[in-house]
Amino acid sequence: MERETLIRNSIISDMSEGVMAVRFDGRIELANDAALAILEKTEEELVGSSFVRAFFGEEENDAFVQSVLDAVYEKGRRMESYVPYRTGRGEKQLRIVSSCLREQEKMTGVILVISDVTELTEMRDAMKAIDRIQALNHQLEMRNRVLQETFGRYLSDDIVREILDSPSGWKLGGQKRELTILMSDLRGFTALSERMEPQDLITMLNHFFGEMYEEIERCRGTLIEFLGDGMLVIFGAPAPSETHAADAVAAAVGMQKRMEAVNRWNAERGYEPLAMGIGINTDAVILGNIGSEKRTKYGVLGAAVNLTGRIESYTTEGQILISPGTRAAVASELRISHTLSVQPKGVDGSIELSSVTGIGAPYGIYLAQKAEEKLQPLARGLNLTFSALEGKHGSGETKEGTILALSEKEAILKTDAELALYTNLMLRIGEDLYAKVTGAENGTYRLCFTAKPPCFPAWLREAGYEAEGEKEA
Repeated sequence: MERETLIRNSIISDMSEGVMAVRFDGRIELANDAALAILEKTEEELVGSSFVRAFFGEEENDAFVQSVLDAVYEKGRRMESYVPYRTGRGEKQLRIVSSCLREQEKMTGVILVISDVTELTEMRDAMKAIDRIQALNHQLEMRNRVLQETFGRYLSDDIVREILDSPSGWKLGGQKRELTILMSDLRGFTALSERMEPQDLITMLNHFFGEMYEEIERCRGTLIEFLGDGMLVIFGAPAPSETHAADAVAAAVGMQKRMEAVNRWNAERGYEPLAMGIGINTDAVILGNIGSEKRTKYGVLGAAVNLTGRIESYTTEGQILISPGTRAAVASELRISHTLSVQPKGVDGSIELSSVTGIGAPYGIYLAQKAEEKLQPLARGLNLTFSALEGKHGSGETKEGTILALSEKEAILKTDAELALYTNLMLRIGEDLYAKVTGAENGTYRLCFTAKPPCFPAWLREAGYEAEGEKEA
């Protein structure tokens, strides 16, 4: 950021032409001294302020305002316009040349080069005016290359179009709309992050997000925000779609398929493998611009969003769970491995979630069927203590149990305590392990590990607990 500031200051500050950068959210990112002088505004009036607030009250300058809006609407191409601009000291003639800022092929804002051509328009020597204009064009191209590197922001093109296509696009407010919400989360990422160097962690996470976003974009999803190691994505907005539920499921299956390549990339760099759970829900939400006049984001609100988070919390690694609403809204054939009945917090009664492993035409994308991992009985039971988790925190009540059988991903726990299905547990066996209850039968519970030490279960064998057959071998 320091280098970018130096570049901006050294190139822009001494320009005789005005330079103003307007972000797609309407905020003026930059105005150099020349722009302030030409427009007869102070830095406080422009930089960091809303373009609407700074200029829309000046009816005599409607042509100037319209030229900027035209540049935003036609963001894919360079534009040039000549407009009058009135101040308290008279009327000027301005030349405005606009182009878009890009970063990694993403359009992020509009750059305006503003020239006071009042004298040029009065000149009789047309050749001098042409030479001057050509010089301005050359300067514009040179400065834009630097500005595009300096001012980079990410925002969905669809969201920008939704905001700008209506006069109220920049205003706070929203509408009720049915769409499909996808939430993802990495299993055991908190424990993993404590074992990694910060730079390695960010490198790994950025690569993971990059792979996931490609799949989301391919299926016409809109990434609303990153939730730590997770994502909140909507389908069916801002651009309406009749297939938003199916698109979301296809994206989820594609995201899980990409995890194999992600983990190969991780292994090549000595990083631990990642595992993701995805929850999907289709229902009505409030959609629009949320926040304050100074800070606004495009987002979604409502019980449907909360339910999506609850659905995701039931997932184990590599799993996709969808709500009844999503299942009913998908016209394509779904491959469903099993269903589970749950009673999420805030929902009256139970709902049936479907574990999806594929979706048919026109998507035709399926997860590979994995062989069921065999649990190995322990030579002698492993006694432990555990507690149920509420959110990411223990309930405080410690209980006792015994591990009877074990695999890399699952365990059989015997305990006198009564455990509800899908309860998250923190197990204390020398180190803290985390697991979810996925089955119950005759006082024993099947657990699926959600976070464990990287050397598990080798660490378990080193502690003197051997699987059946290992002793004899």
